Amino acid sequence: MCDRNGLMAALQQQQLQKVLDTNRQSEQYGLTLTQKDAEQLMVGRKQVLEAQRRVELRQSILPVLVETFCSSPYLNQQNYLETLLRLQEIFFCYKNEMLDEITDEELLHFMREQFDTVCYGDLDYLEGTCLEVFAQAVRAGYQGHRLGGGTGVFGQFDLVTRWDRQLYLDTLQELLGWR
Repeated sequence: MCDRNGLMAALQQQQLQKVLDTNRQSEQYGLTLTQKDAEQLMVGRKQVLEAQRRVELRQSILPVLVETFCSSPYLNQQNYLETLLRLQEIFFCYKNEMLDEITDEELLHFMREQFDTVCYGDLDYLEGTCLEVFAQAVRAGYQGHRLGGGTGVFGQFDLVTRWDRQLYLDTLQELLGWR
């Protein structure tokens, strides 16, 4: 039993170190995780895996999640840990919601693209709108995300008309008779 506990502790320490190693990449964006932050992310990981009834058989998704999102213009040191905790929850929730019909990479690429573009850093909109609509499509059999690795697909499902600067300027010119 001691060998098993020792092995588990060594594995956890290794995963913790991999999360801390992401600081090499994230530092260039002004973002770093402390030892305490990384431990908190690992505790959050354990809680979300239990809540979602999931098991990670390979390495933890955390380092990949950090590497995927650390360059986002919507992250700063003040919201970094909180955002990573929430992104981790959202990730595992939607792995379940999409019935594992999407790879980790496809889901992460989709999440990052929407987070930066459609959601402008709003995690509630990412989770409650973008991912919900996309998950419905994936559950219904949509596989178009496979072509672009999870990028460039949300426009097909987005029900919200977005503001178009050029259309606005053209309409303004037309209304004011500037043409």
